[in-house]
Amino acid sequence: MFRFIWTLSVRTRDYLHRYMPSNRLLAAIRTRRGLKWGLPAMLVALPYFLIAYACSSAVAGGGPGWLHLIVLWACWNALKFIIMGPVSVVLLVRVRLHDATIRRRQRREASTEADARVPVLHA
Repeated sequence: MFRFIWTLSVRTRDYLHRYMPSNRLLAAIRTRRGLKWGLPAMLVALPYFLIAYACSSAVAGGGPGWLHLIVLWACWNALKFIIMGPVSVVLLVRVRLHDATIRRRQRREASTEADARVPVLHA
């Protein structure tokens, strides 16, 4: 039974990760090239909040109760995009610091190799 639940959850996660547009966009933002788009992607949360507001207003006005599921879905996606903004900034800073460290190390190695090739004249 535990194995069945585990397999079902993994397959559901894989399906949602593969075919849902918001998850695909967030996966693209998490790449090295996409990290710079994290803060602008926070604006994608606005339409989701508008959808949630419209559906909750419809339910409050006597609409069907299943619209609560759309409200939950929209709020969840909006929160994912809002959280991704600061997370992408932190990841981008980490990547830039790592790149700077590598460049500094390469320059240091190149300078020590150049110093080793220059003959030293002793008087």
